[in-house]
Amino acid sequence: MPPSKSNSASPAEPESAGAPPPALRVAVLADSDTRWKWGALTARRLTSGDGRADAPRAEISGLLLRGRATPTPRQLAEVGDVGIDPGRVREVTAAEFLRTVRDEGYDLVVLALVGGAVQAMLHGLAALRLPARPVVVTGYVGVVYEKLADGLLLRHGADIVLANSRHDAERFRAVYEGVGADASAVTEAALPFLGGEPHRPEPGRDTVVFAAQPSVPASRADRTYLLRRLVEHARLHPKREVLLKLRSKPGEHTTHIEELPYQRLAERLPGGLPPNFRLVYGHMGEVLDRTDLLVTVSSTAALESLHRRIPTAVLTDLGVREMLGNHHFIGSGLLTSWDHLDGGAHPEPDAGWLSGQGVAADGGYGNVYDTARARVTALLAKRDRLPALTPYYTPATAPGYLPGILARHHLAPDGHPLPGATATGEGGRVRGAVREAVRDAARGAYRHGVQRVAPVIRRMGEL
Repeated sequence: MPPSKSNSASPAEPESAGAPPPALRVAVLADSDTRWKWGALTARRLTSGDGRADAPRAEISGLLLRGRATPTPRQLAEVGDVGIDPGRVREVTAAEFLRTVRDEGYDLVVLALVGGAVQAMLHGLAALRLPARPVVVTGYVGVVYEKLADGLLLRHGADIVLANSRHDAERFRAVYEGVGADASAVTEAALPFLGGEPHRPEPGRDTVVFAAQPSVPASRADRTYLLRRLVEHARLHPKREVLLKLRSKPGEHTTHIEELPYQRLAERLPGGLPPNFRLVYGHMGEVLDRTDLLVTVSSTAALESLHRRIPTAVLTDLGVREMLGNHHFIGSGLLTSWDHLDGGAHPEPDAGWLSGQGVAADGGYGNVYDTARARVTALLAKRDRLPALTPYYTPATAPGYLPGILARHHLAPDGHPLPGATATGEGGRVRGAVREAVRDAARGAYRHGVQRVAPVIRRMGEL
């Protein structure tokens, strides 16, 4: 990759003989714990050459977009090693992010955000009109099983839209071409956090892990059912360690809203919990190190497990439905039920399905980012000649949709920050402190409403 270039119009100073080239300046903007993990690891995959000696140095800055799901320090720590010190990660608003990009002269920006936020940042970056703008990359954090067209069109306009598999790349191109949008940005890669040692059974170890999801399933009855069956499985197999892997603690938010935390449901389960059943947190990779069977409804953890050749099961107990996301696993050979698992059955994955999903259990994972890295390199080589960012949605093509998306991030229809969205100087610091206090109070109220008030109202409506 070429060296970083300044936004200044003056030519760069010539490098002294033998001096190392300047490091690539990379910014990762994320809005949740999982997207931070995806964005940070994607940035490293795109710039590190996966450990190759000829890879350029990269300085990666971590930025968290302020919102309801902004990860806590504990969540950042439990994401695992992404090569960026959590202490160097800072929280920003949309306007602050755009000002940082303008002032810092980044070479590469990775937008690890929900679709609407990606669209807002694309318009905000375009409005900066930088003489040498950064290369912009975005994508999805996991399995894409809902809002395919909506999410993709909100990501259109980035230089590279990463697809996590051949299957996804084909679907992404079909959506863009179907609406007459340029599909050349779609680039096949894989989930950046696949890795770890292949599964090796150990004598005396028998561990089943259920990978919980914050919003799948959503209802109290369904979540209680899954918890009850997991506990019953532990009782049926007293010599087996049964773990419920949780994403967050009550009050913390993740990529999706969790109205009914399993921790609270477990406290009310009749009969209590058996001694071989435990709730666990932490980095998924570390949990998978000791997993002999991974069970889930539709978590991306299934792909991590399959990559490591760990026996994996996708539950059909609540049906195979789009709203659950387990329809994505049709043809995988993994669909099964608790009744079969209780009886000792283990699904066998279909090799063809695995290949199409970007699960490189055959050891070919090391090359899956080659195409994406080559595209980034080519774009960086002409960074001062890159065309303007041109998202599919504009005030002309989506006048009833786009302004609302931009306004949620305090941007005007032309992408510029609205008056009052930025604050500088001493007064700005005071306003920032007040805003921080108000934000923390509002976030606490929001969590209380989601996890306490909303379920009560819903139950009253069902009477």
